[in-house]
Amino acid sequence: MLTPDQARDRAHDIVARAKAAGADAADAVFAADASLDVSIRLGKLEDIGRSESEDLGLRVFVGKRSASVSTSDLSSAAMDALAARAVAMAREAPEDAWAGLAPENRLLHGVPPMLGLADHGEVSPEQLRDAATAAEDAARAVPGVTNSEGGGASASSSVWALATSHGFAGAYASTAYGVSASVLAGEGGAMQRDYAYHSVRHRQHLESPEAIGQRAGEQA
Repeated sequence: MLTPDQARDRAHDIVARAKAAGADAADAVFAADASLDVSIRLGKLEDIGRSESEDLGLRVFVGKRSASVSTSDLSSAAMDALAARAVAMAREAPEDAWAGLAPENRLLHGVPPMLGLADHGEVSPEQLRDAATAAEDAARAVPGVTNSEGGGASASSSVWALATSHGFAGAYASTAYGVSASVLAGEGGAMQRDYAYHSVRHRQHLESPEAIGQRAGEQA
């Protein structure tokens, strides 16, 4: 996962390439994320998945004409081609009297506020499996629960950056952690399903898996 500074540099780089390709103005958004998910059913590992992505969006202005493009190919050659294609598209677009970037005096200057959106701790697949198992076990232990759709745990991190051709470049990181359980209570036609889930930015604020599981069982 890139740092916010690296993400900001990615966005700034494509804006510079767009200007070099002939854009009068440009802005870009870069986003990257990584996630890990583990699911358990009836005490056994059912699925484990990991995903990662990096995407970039570019908007260019040629006079009062504009165009927007996006890509997940971040090679240098692809960046040059993206910038050139965006400028060519903008030149063919109809004029819009209101097209343009926000006025420079409306941009944030100086150090942005610290929003506290990211937890910098690492979580292993084993820790997620333990949390998912504990949630399901607690749900299944509630009297009246007769079956389980499973327990799950996840961890994800992301970084976002925005850069403009008239002086703004900023980025921030965020994280998310979650635990869930889903169970069934009763028999036959009287069977009821319910679940409980909790998600937070910082792992230390997450409810215990046992509490989440117990709530799922009681609600079912």
